Formats: sequence, structure tokens, C-alpha cells
Amino acid sequence: MSRAANRAYSVIRDRILSGELPAGAQLGEEALADLCGVSRTPVRDALRRLEGELLVKRSDSQRCFVADWSIDDVADAFELRAMLEGHAARRAADRMTEAALQRLRAANSAIREAISAEPADITGFLEHNRAFHGLILESAQSPRLAALLATLIEQPVVWRTAHHYGREALRRSHGEHEELLAAFARRDGAWAEAVMVAHIRRAFHAYADAHHGLGAIDGQGR
Repeated sequence: MSRAANRAYSVIRDRILSGELPAGAQLGEEALADLCGVSRTPVRDALRRLEGELLVKRSDSQRCFVADWSIDDVADAFELRAMLEGHAARRAADRMTEAALQRLRAANSAIREAISAEPADITGFLEHNRAFHGLILESAQSPRLAALLATLIEQPVVWRTAHHYGREALRRSHGEHEELLAAFARRDGAWAEAVMVAHIRRAFHAYADAHHGLGAIDGQGR
């Protein structure tokens, strides 16, 4: 892609992931070109790329909209994440270096600081949570696995799920990371995989509960 197309892609993608461009919103090329400071051609290229990443859907009339996932779509995405990230955690445990472990600990410490803020810093939580999971993928040393997970981890539902978390749920997420660190420190792949799968499943149920208007698993708003 051209530099202009990459710029348009980054701007539009960031707006979708943050929720500024909500699910179902129509994506007009002219308005997006003004937003991104580029011409319409790079916007078209960016939209095609985002369509391939399932962030954008195109109608029969070729109009583009922010993808609006059904609960079944979300369930499929989280199920795939659980399988793939569980496998990544097992691989990472076998390949974990002390340096990588220290970086993971630092990322989880940053998560603790974000969730301890008043009010909780959800943007900081998301940033450091993404870094934590990214470091695990890096330690797994599987470019193919990382490529498969890329579109699943960066979906808007991940952003929305975190915004349904109450304080207790955020602490639980941090605690699950601590258990992952314990498994990595002992190079126990089976333990790391089990914790990661449960961690992802819990995130799905947080989203599903909010979708159905149910109470939180932890007994607080989530």
C-alpha cells in the first residue's frame, strides 16, 4: 500500500477499534478522505484492507459499513482465540527466557497501575494488556500463529469487553496474568495453556453477559 493508503488505514482502523466509528456506521469515502487528509483512492485501498480484516463490511450496493458482529460471530472469535492463544501460551512456556519473563512482569505491573487508578484507566489497561499478550506471542516464536491471531485480538469486541469490566473483573484479569507468569516461570506449558484458555473464556462471558443484559460474573458491573 502507498504511504497515503497506510495513513488512511491507520486512522480509520483506530477510529473503529476505539468505537468512535461505531458498529453499523456507514463509511463514506469523501468524509473519510477529509478525516485522513488524503484523496479518495487511498481510502478505497484502506477500506479493502479493513474488509479483509473483517472490520468493514460491504453491502450489495458496494457501500461500506463498520462491521456489526452478532453474538454468534463473537463466540466464534473468542473460541478461536482461546484455542490459538492457549497453544501460544504452551509454546511460550517452553521457550520463555528470563528477559522475556521480566518484560511480561513489567507489562502486568503497568496493568495493575492502570486498574488501580481512580477511575480505572481503561485505555491504559487495554494498551498494556495488548502488550502482555503480544509478548507471549513473541515468546511463542511462531510467525504463522501470530498472523492467525492478529485479526482476532484487534477486534472492536475486545475494546468493548474491557469497557464492561468493573473493578473486580479488572483485578481478576490481572490475577490471571499473574498465574500465567507463575506457569511461565516454571516452564509449565500445560498449566499456561489451561490458564490462558480460561482467561479468554472469561472475557467472552463478560461480553456475552453485557450483550444479554445479565449481571456480571463477579457480582459487579462489568
